[in-house]
Amino acid sequence: METLYLTHPACRLHEMGDWHPECPARLDAISDQLLSSGLMPFLVAEDAPAVDAADLARVHDPDYLAGLTARSPAEGHVPIDPDTLMNPHTLEAARHAAGAGVAAVDAVMGGAHQTAFCAVRPPGHHAEGNRAMGFCFYNNVAVAARHAIDVWGLTRVAIIDFDVHHGNGTEAIFAGDERILMCSFFQHPFFPNSGTEAPAHNMLNTPLPAYSGGDAVRPIVTDRWLPALAAFKPELLLISAGFDAHREDDMGQMGLVEADYAWITQQLVSVADRHAQGRVVSVLEGGYNLSALGRSVVAHIRALAKL
Repeated sequence: METLYLTHPACRLHEMGDWHPECPARLDAISDQLLSSGLMPFLVAEDAPAVDAADLARVHDPDYLAGLTARSPAEGHVPIDPDTLMNPHTLEAARHAAGAGVAAVDAVMGGAHQTAFCAVRPPGHHAEGNRAMGFCFYNNVAVAARHAIDVWGLTRVAIIDFDVHHGNGTEAIFAGDERILMCSFFQHPFFPNSGTEAPAHNMLNTPLPAYSGGDAVRPIVTDRWLPALAAFKPELLLISAGFDAHREDDMGQMGLVEADYAWITQQLVSVADRHAQGRVVSVLEGGYNLSALGRSVVAHIRALAKL
């Protein structure tokens, strides 16, 4: 069964200035590598729909959502924080980014596909229920998880986050929620300087020092994640797929390579095959070295699609 590949042209229209690393060229780097690798013909590519207001409201405070709409500029840029800015197309892009995760959940739960990758931006895992930060406006994976729970009736959803930065927004939204198991590693100390202070019992956080590579990450997966996931028996796996822990990415100081992302993805696909009827939805988060990002996404999708 072919892997679903969701993106949308609007996701290229959001930009925060020529200086900003979270740029439209990220999606071009991914599509270019997918074409040059010969992988694209094995995927089913579709445009991501815009998210429904009801799906956003399951995760985000109504006043926060209204405030973002009110601040959306007619031209130029409006800063939310020094690194997070809105342009006239930001919310349209964010609605399609969140809508991609929802549509992917519907596709895998409905049986049209077993796995899906959402090549979307802006990213989401730093967005809290009432706060935009860290390049993020809507928490795409959290919106997808709540859709799976509230619309599809799931009671065990696993979220795996391998971005170099801790997914503070996702943790804040789901801390203590028995229906969610979140597994993550992240560089620490590092932005957003969270995830280490008495995390909730459903948060399996592993902070790692700078310059950690695959030799540090793989035992975390085998010794911590896989036993926890086996005990949890997830009905669906969601991945916050950040590729900025790559050794070529200057946004972090970790040392992963494409083979590490492929190996991690293979382990997660095996968990999904055992417990979740193979259902995996992966949503792009970070990754800012364009070449490393494109190559890593190819390795990740190849493992998702079992190619």
